[in-house]
Amino acid sequence: MGFCYSSLSGRRRSCYGNHRGRSSQEAADSGSLRRSCPPLGLETLKITDFQLHASTSKRYGLGAHRGRLNIQAGINENDFYDGAWCAGRNDLHQWIEVDARRLTKFTGVITQGRNSLWLSDWVTSYKVMVSNDSHTWVTVKNGSGDMIFEGNSEKEIPVLNELPVPMVARYIRINPQSWFDNGSICMRMEILGCPLPDPNNYYHRRNEMTTTDDLDFKHHNYKEMRQLMKVVNEMCPNITRIYNIGKSHQGLKLYAVEISDHPGEHEVGEPEFHYIAGAHGNEVLGRELMLLLMQFLCQEYLAGNARIVRLVEETRIHILPSLNPDGYEKAYEGGSELGGWSLGRWTHDGIDINNNFPDLNTLLWEAEDRQNIPRKVPNHYIAIPEWFLSENATVAVETRAVIAWMEKIPFVLGGNLQGGELVVAYPYDMVRSMWKTQEHSPTPDDHVFRWLAYSYASTHRLMTDARRRVCHTEDFQKEDGTVNGASWHTVAGSLNDFSYLHTNCFELSIYVGCDKYPHESELPEEWENNRESLIVFMEQVHRGIKGMVRDSHGKGIPNAVISVEGVNHDIRTASDGDYWRLLNPGEYVVTAKAEGFTSSTKNCMVGYDMGATHCDFTLSKTNLARIREIMEKFGKQPISLPARRLKLRGRKRRQRG
Repeated sequence: MGFCYSSLSGRRRSCYGNHRGRSSQEAADSGSLRRSCPPLGLETLKITDFQLHASTSKRYGLGAHRGRLNIQAGINENDFYDGAWCAGRNDLHQWIEVDARRLTKFTGVITQGRNSLWLSDWVTSYKVMVSNDSHTWVTVKNGSGDMIFEGNSEKEIPVLNELPVPMVARYIRINPQSWFDNGSICMRMEILGCPLPDPNNYYHRRNEMTTTDDLDFKHHNYKEMRQLMKVVNEMCPNITRIYNIGKSHQGLKLYAVEISDHPGEHEVGEPEFHYIAGAHGNEVLGRELMLLLMQFLCQEYLAGNARIVRLVEETRIHILPSLNPDGYEKAYEGGSELGGWSLGRWTHDGIDINNNFPDLNTLLWEAEDRQNIPRKVPNHYIAIPEWFLSENATVAVETRAVIAWMEKIPFVLGGNLQGGELVVAYPYDMVRSMWKTQEHSPTPDDHVFRWLAYSYASTHRLMTDARRRVCHTEDFQKEDGTVNGASWHTVAGSLNDFSYLHTNCFELSIYVGCDKYPHESELPEEWENNRESLIVFMEQVHRGIKGMVRDSHGKGIPNAVISVEGVNHDIRTASDGDYWRLLNPGEYVVTAKAEGFTSSTKNCMVGYDMGATHCDFTLSKTNLARIREIMEKFGKQPISLPARRLKLRGRKRRQRG
């Protein structure tokens, strides 16, 4: 994927694809978009359905409200959720218009064709008109005649046309003049414009969002991201550490920032948390939210914010803002509005990291189905198949880096930030029935995952707003802005499922916005939308039980198994013998066991107040383990009493002789 740009005179048309360099002129074109007026917000839904009107439409699912840049059609492209505005007739009298609800300096139009698996519909040229009252219209001129803007040549690549001179008006209308020969008049669009000051406009003032946080609200390329991390580290050297977990396919380091009162070390009894963003390189909002979060935590810690100080001192936080920096650089090259839906999504070698992890679900479920055969697959810490570890396996280097990272650090809770929707998805992400594409597939910890998802969604400014328009086709309000991943769409080898079945970490996918790559003018509002949620979700790492599993000498026992009665999923202790088990409030029967030790069971109560309940275990060695210790002490030779008697008799005979 890429994007195309048409000059206003119509004499120059440039297309940017997935190639490496650009000419200086092309770079200037992309830069001009970054410097022009921002989008009005058709893609971000700032422009409501009531502000979009059209001459005619084929049906409701192809109405004006669907004419938003990058909107995606439903699988069935049905009467409610189709992939564009499509006129009811193919003639020169059709139009789609936007009511900005205030005087606006319009500077440009971006268009796409219809999102469809089956049909090819797009507009190849159009006129632009403006009005102050929606009755009297002025057509944008090119000299003495009406200007004809060059439209699309296919349905997905966005095309930008800047107006020859900015036009000040309240309404803007697009009037198609030609369209693909074998198709219909269909389009998706975004309007570039700068709202003019209007202190009397109550609607605007009521909906205006500002932030008081002094943060760096801009898009950061790889070099700028690294520099920002360095600035945060220099501001807060006592609580931050920069490290990398590996390199991308193109050799870019996968940088992470650790935030803790003792950076660089695992403190016994302190849980580890992580955020990951940018697995899809074009889903940029998550990346910028992570960079804003690390700045915010540093500033608030220095300011003595009690809540943040407690979080930093009691949690080891890891933030990995860009897991796919190669893909991001492609998306950044296009810019916030011109990359389309997928430019930069995959790694440089074309792999989707989000479903590039080993499928451990099938191994578990097949073992559970073979009830008459001795169980060879545990309900946790399922081993990675050998084929996945081979060099010939189609596994991204970024995926291998994340796996090594998660195996090294005993994460308890994690969130991976994605884009293009506004919902929190929890595992399982893969359906259990092979012939289905959607099926509710709960984990044994379904109630815990539901709470974790709701803790983020309910504190987000928009996720649980029943008045909110759906991003594309899915209405997640029936589950309060959350969804079981498999009931949405099945994914084999997801990070969430892998994390749950191979490590102790409970992982969720957090979709932070309808617009994958919002204009940087939107970043302050997006930060306000997500700030509280990001903090609340981190605090959930302290929910449930925690403790130590020790031997009779007080030494921690690593790799001990912690089982909760009634929950068919265990976790294990870390190398120091400490553990954390996420649980909702209630009373639980918990058992700790380890090889060579007798198991221990006790009741552990989880309250409603924040803070995990301490539940420690002391295990004594089994008789067999003691015998083995003695055997090792004597060079692994068993003590044989009859042999010793024979030896003594021989010695007595020699003495007599």
